[in-house]
Amino acid sequence: MEGDVTDKLEDMATVCEFDPITGNIPATKVEISVSCRYGALLEPNPHYSLCILYTQGVESKQWREFGRTEVIDNTLNPDFVRKYILDYFFEEKQNLRFDIYDIDSKSPDLAKHDFLGQTFCTLGEIVGSPASRLEKPLGGIPGKKCGAIILTAEELGNCRDCVTMQFCANKLDKKDFFGRSDPFMVFYRSNEDGTFTICHKTEVVKNTLNPVWKPFSIPVRALCNGDYDRSIKVEIYDWDRDGSHDFIGEFTTSYRELSRGQSQFNVYEVSGGIIYHLITGQLSLPVTLLSFSVEAEHTFLDYIKAGKTLFFIILFSAFEGNPSQSTSLHYMNPYQMNAYAMALKAVGEIIQDYDSDKMFPALGFGAKLPPDGRVSHEFPLNGNVDNPYCNGMEGILEAYHQSLKTVQLYGPTNFAPVINHVARYAAAVEDGSQYFVLLIITDGVISDMAQTKEAIVNAAKLPMSIIIVGVGQAEFDAMVELDGDDIRISSRGKLAERDIVQFVPFRDYMDRTGNHVLSMARLAKDVLAEIPDQLISYMKSRGIKPNQTPPDCSPEAGLSPTSTI
Repeated sequence: MEGDVTDKLEDMATVCEFDPITGNIPATKVEISVSCRYGALLEPNPHYSLCILYTQGVESKQWREFGRTEVIDNTLNPDFVRKYILDYFFEEKQNLRFDIYDIDSKSPDLAKHDFLGQTFCTLGEIVGSPASRLEKPLGGIPGKKCGAIILTAEELGNCRDCVTMQFCANKLDKKDFFGRSDPFMVFYRSNEDGTFTICHKTEVVKNTLNPVWKPFSIPVRALCNGDYDRSIKVEIYDWDRDGSHDFIGEFTTSYRELSRGQSQFNVYEVSGGIIYHLITGQLSLPVTLLSFSVEAEHTFLDYIKAGKTLFFIILFSAFEGNPSQSTSLHYMNPYQMNAYAMALKAVGEIIQDYDSDKMFPALGFGAKLPPDGRVSHEFPLNGNVDNPYCNGMEGILEAYHQSLKTVQLYGPTNFAPVINHVARYAAAVEDGSQYFVLLIITDGVISDMAQTKEAIVNAAKLPMSIIIVGVGQAEFDAMVELDGDDIRISSRGKLAERDIVQFVPFRDYMDRTGNHVLSMARLAKDVLAEIPDQLISYMKSRGIKPNQTPPDCSPEAGLSPTSTI
């Protein structure tokens, strides 16, 4: 479960980014690195550590999850590769909370895992510490010492380059009993105080003394933060199942040296120490840079400005009680929008700005349709099978309210049919000219979980994303499972190529003060936060650059504003 270092590092915006909620301009962006030191406090049990960062709202004072690291297994001294990227406001007190858990299963529900401790601090406290390095004790468990957490902050540069490298090694140390090694590499960048911060781990190459690691990509600012002469340390380990990885050797280099590419300058004699010398009779072993390439890291706006089109499809879960009764989530209160309408309005008012004609196909699922009472898991809200498009958010809301008067809400609730339907259109335009976003607003009930997981796995290789907003007070365990932030979704042994699902529970955004404008702004911000990175991940996986001129997309080839769904 380790790795995926670039998942969060790639999702960085420009430094001077306006925040519409606070009205402030961040002074800069900072990267927070996290390490824990449990010592002998948790022995003898091995632990699978996970760190979760929470931020506190300025007005509500509520703690909201900001992000999670990867899970690191079998170590009492985890150094997390995945970083947190935060906007830093000098004039604000930015309260942070770091919770540490021992992960016991694949469940995303934290209540099912062991709490190891927590610490509270401010972002300013980390930045203002000597060398921007803050070490604090972990607490939260009465009468128990939980170890320490080390938080390091570094201001991010503006370099947008991304480097791709590949290494190999020869005649590695035979650490294992049967004369083979399972080597992997760990990359660190140096800090101003002489310490090092982990920035990448390669995969483990099993049963070999002559490994060739897969090429990997990493942002230059993650590797050296734009300082080409900054020292980069590389350590090589032999992987062990129990987490006690054996040290093979290390070497140091820099971005400037690596940029020379495959040459005599990038063959590194790795010092293996006295133990390596006694076992092998060698003083060092060669590690070779096989390839090095660098290209500009394209942003979401690069693709939008180049004419790539976002195409949004709206989907409502209909099965949720009689809409004429106040107990239904679809209840039409003459004085206040229901949860479905509020969620649509919050997200829709942002996404409609990226659609030139403001015409959106809007569907419902889980209802009996007139005149014969046929059960449908995919029907147009406006009742027009040939043209399900609605004019803007107001048009969708009008069609939604009208459909509640004409259809009979009915289960079961099946997600797979409509996901597969949108996927068929996305499959016709894999050139990147159009990117599809399916917005599903649902009560959390799902009747075809296995089929839905299979549909998402198949859709992950297509230019599409899925946003799920859960309304009501139901348990959303199934929805959380579909969101692959922590555990990539799989079906029939096949792992999704990308994480394309973002889930948020609507109830977490109900402002206790009654300020629905502010709470809906937060909902929209969180629910749409992953779309830019998901679009970029698709474009990168297919080698599509912003300035590529896509072929002419006719209605037969893709989904145009006049085609039906």
